[in-house]
Amino acid sequence: MPATSVMSASLIPAGLTVVTRYLDLAGVFSCALLGGAVARTTGLDLFGFVIVGIISGLGGGLVRDVLLQHGTPIALTDYAYLLTAVAGSVVVFLIKISEESWNRLFTVLDAAVIGFWAVTGANKTLEVGLGWLPAVLLGTLTAVGGGALRDITLGRVPAVFGRNGLYATVAVSVAGVTVVCSYLGAPRLGIGLGIALALTFRLTAVHYGWNLPNSLDWQPHSKLASMMRRRSGPAPRTGEGDQPRPPEESP
Repeated sequence: MPATSVMSASLIPAGLTVVTRYLDLAGVFSCALLGGAVARTTGLDLFGFVIVGIISGLGGGLVRDVLLQHGTPIALTDYAYLLTAVAGSVVVFLIKISEESWNRLFTVLDAAVIGFWAVTGANKTLEVGLGWLPAVLLGTLTAVGGGALRDITLGRVPAVFGRNGLYATVAVSVAGVTVVCSYLGAPRLGIGLGIALALTFRLTAVHYGWNLPNSLDWQPHSKLASMMRRRSGPAPRTGEGDQPRPPEESP
């Protein structure tokens, strides 16, 4: 085995796999709740709620485990995963709250999912002996994959592709922090910092409307940018009626 693989495999203590599993299940439940919320907006029935919740809750982890090629995906061997996804879907089906209240809860859950899954994906990648770059990549994929598959299933443009409050950027940052802490010998610290970063970064980005540029002539549309543009005011324009008149010639 290459030296880098041995080093990577030793970054995650054996006891930390239990914490990783519970974080994974927390992500499954949270993302199943989000999937159920989307199913409600599209008018699906109970079966639709459950299917969308399963895709949303398990999609990212299934893709991650298939790419790792380290045995059968955990969602197919540990029944807690499927039951957790179904439970999250049913909870949203049974509980009705106002749209405004749900939007606030949705944002917090969304941030939590990014943290749980980016941390879990990065740690699971390091556990099987891969290096830092695959860990960041699969940590990000774990965080955004379920939501992307859910949106594709419902015929929507995946939210991860833009105008989403730095969704993927937050996932990359969390996975990166997790990997750095693991290489520094503090994987447990990486879990705490990663989840805290996800909540802080994601909620701040949503609040201020931060987004990545989508073209070369992109202009920031965040609340902060709008305030700065209002303070500076529009550039003065000189119209025909505003042009200075030449001085009259002396007789």
